[in-house]
Amino acid sequence: MLSGVCIGTNNIEAAGDFYDKVLASIGMRCVLSEPTERGYAGQDGRITLFVVLPFNEEMATFGNGTQVMFYAPDIDAVKNFHATALRCGGKDEGAPGPRQYHPDYYGAYVRDLDGNKLNVSVRIE
Repeated sequence: MLSGVCIGTNNIEAAGDFYDKVLASIGMRCVLSEPTERGYAGQDGRITLFVVLPFNEEMATFGNGTQVMFYAPDIDAVKNFHATALRCGGKDEGAPGPRQYHPDYYGAYVRDLDGNKLNVSVRIE
């Protein structure tokens, strides 16, 4: 069972501002804010995403083929997540819409300020 995901940043303040706004679009909020890390939780209050300055004090880097994936409650939330990420300095990696690889999939892709790839999706009927 997965307990959460941890991704690195090189600027905790900028990343906090980005993630506070973007994750609010799908009902997540920051519940832990420390000088070197921020923790985000959904409705149940459990932290499932940590954004951190690397413990070894080296530069944070993103993984090729790695992405952090979120569920959205509906199509409007997918669109809002994507738009908010772009407005906050993220980069587009795939506009909101259905994808051919899953018939009931509606999603979007962005890169955060450090290049981490984020995916948000909802199952459509």
